Amino acid sequence: MAKRKEHSLQTPVTEKSICSLMGLSMRQGAVESGSFLAEKSIKGGTARLVVIAEDASDNTKKDFTDMCTYYHVPYAVFGTKDTLGHAIGKEFRVVMALTNPGLAEKISEQIKTLLENRINDK
Repeated sequence: MAKRKEHSLQTPVTEKSICSLMGLSMRQGAVESGSFLAEKSIKGGTARLVVIAEDASDNTKKDFTDMCTYYHVPYAVFGTKDTLGHAIGKEFRVVMALTNPGLAEKISEQIKTLLENRINDK
């Protein structure tokens, strides 16, 4: 019998696909959203990825990036406050901590791929 070639059908990474994964995380109860809960998750060791809105204030970005660096938690600056909030069914969110290791890793990879594609397209 002849062997078939396996084709890898990868769907392109889009902001929408990343938001869908964030929504899935929320439905699993694996999202701590808002500054207070995200900070608590980072310091408590449950955060696996912190997502900070691109339009967050410079002070907020600095506070959370410094905190993530200190506690060795990966972080990404992605989307707007409205985008992040909409992704998890809320009005708007400046920062969220994802606590599911598998989904956090997948979202991190997709954000990295999306940002690399944007740089390469320029």
